[in-house]
Order: sequence, then structure tokens, then C-alpha cells
Amino acid sequence: MELKQLLALVTVGDTGSVTKAARLLHVVQPAVSRYIRSLEDEVGVPLFERSNQGMTLTPAGEVLAERARRALLELDRARAEIRPDPEHVRGIVTIGLLESTVELVAAPLVEALGRRHPGIEVRILSAFSGHLQQWLDDGAVDMSLLYNLDSTPSIAVTPLLREALWAVAPPDAEFGREPLTWARLCENRLVLPVAGHGLRVLIDQALGVAAAEPTIACQTNSMPVQKKLVAVGQGWSVLPAAGVAEDVTTGRLQGGPIADPAVSRTIVLALPRAGRIPPAAEVAATEIVRVTRRLVEDGTWPTASVVAQPECGA
Repeated sequence: MELKQLLALVTVGDTGSVTKAARLLHVVQPAVSRYIRSLEDEVGVPLFERSNQGMTLTPAGEVLAERARRALLELDRARAEIRPDPEHVRGIVTIGLLESTVELVAAPLVEALGRRHPGIEVRILSAFSGHLQQWLDDGAVDMSLLYNLDSTPSIAVTPLLREALWAVAPPDAEFGREPLTWARLCENRLVLPVAGHGLRVLIDQALGVAAAEPTIACQTNSMPVQKKLVAVGQGWSVLPAAGVAEDVTTGRLQGGPIADPAVSRTIVLALPRAGRIPPAAEVAATEIVRVTRRLVEDGTWPTASVVAQPECGA
């Protein structure tokens, strides 16, 4: 397999069109078609389904395209790392951020890395914890923020902070200054994460302890959808404080602590154990620790407290 074949495979797969791929790759259209045909001849199976609507990857094509993306990313990383630059660490770093932390973490992290390490190209992917952990295992991200995870044989974790879950209500709801109980919360219809989601597990455990019976208006795997539904009065919800801090400050939502029982989660930084950690990833990990600690210490990350690191040798 040649690099130009893999580039053609991925680009046609992403665009669904040989014409668009040729434009992006700065080659003529017949060349792209030739690369795809020769690759199909080499692997012995069709990689695309061709129709009047365009080109769609077959199941075999999806498998090969995913592998090709990883190979191309590793080549990009290698080029960035070996490009001569006597003053700065260089490289490409892909960082996974929990969807609930993006609003707080993404901007200051990118700013800090750009200021301290301008030779690093930062790529940020966001998702829920389960997806991020899978991407970390698969090598799609170099490191990720996860929650309530201990180290495993494949992943090393560093606890960063602990934060409370908040009750979240529409902007016109009656929301007192005292922490809301789960019983009081369940007087309202709830918009919750789908069953099996890590946050939903914490919520269901708390509901069990409180012996509270919720009426669920909607379940979703999207935090923006949760917030939107609450904002327009379709129910109340439970979310990490980090995910709604800006909405509460601006008045789009109301939010505050929950009691009986209080529920919190621990945010960790996770990196793979296997393989060499590139210098760019090492400095990015250090910057994540620095940025999250600063967000806690200056009060930007509400309800959060820094998790003390163990002493060396402890």
C-alpha cells in the first residue's frame, strides 16, 4: 500500500466524492479513481459502494479507512517531531475532553499551550467518558480527561479534582439558596442522560439512596440537548457543575448543589501505559494539570477541589 492510496481512501470516504477528494488532494480526478481501484485490487474486496449519490465506504472500507487514518496521523506526528526547531517542543497532540468540561477547559488549555509551546499542534475531541476511554484504548487520542476511573493495565490515571453534581432548573423556576434534596428534585419531570451512561449511573445510585421516584420527561446522550430542554421548561436535570457554570452565571439556567445524598465525581487525566509518550504529549499533560488546578484555585470551576497528589514513595 502506498501513502497516496491511503490518502485517497480516507479523503473519498470523508467527502463521498472522487471530484471533491481530487480537489482537496490537488490531483486530477482520474488519479484518485486509479488509486482507489489499485487499492481494491490489492486487498481483493470492494472498498466503496458507488451510486449516483456518490461514494460510500463498504464495511471493509470502513475498517481499512480507520486504520489508514491512524497511520496517517502517526506519520503527521513523526514529521512534526523530527522537524528541526531548536527552541520548542514540536508535535501533534490529540486531547480528549469530557463534554461537560469543554466550556471551562478548552479555551484556557489551547491558549496556554499556544503561548508556552507554539510548536505543538493541538487537536481536541469531546465526548462522554465511555467513548473517550475507548478512543484512548484505540489510540485515537493521546490523553483524555475521564471521571471516576482507576488505573488499569492499559491506562495510567492521575486524579485532578473532585466536583459536585448540581440540580439544574429552568431560569424561571423557584430555586432556593439551600441545597436541593433529591425528593424535591423529583417533584419535577427530569431530563436525564440515557441509561448506562456514567453520569446516569451516579444519578440512579443517588435516587436509590434517597428512595426517590423520578418522572423522566426525556433521556438523551447529549449534554447540550439536556441543557436546551431544561432552559425551555421541559424538565429539570442533574449535571456536573462545570457543564452549567456559564449558563447559571448568564441566567440561562439555574443550578445549585444537591443534598441527601450529595454526589460528586473525580476528574482524572488518563494516558496509555504502552509505548513511548512523545515529548509533545508530555508537556500537554503537564499543561492540563496546571490549567485545571488554576481553574479550581481561582474559583472558575465551581464546587471543585483539587485532589492532593500522593507523596513520592507513598
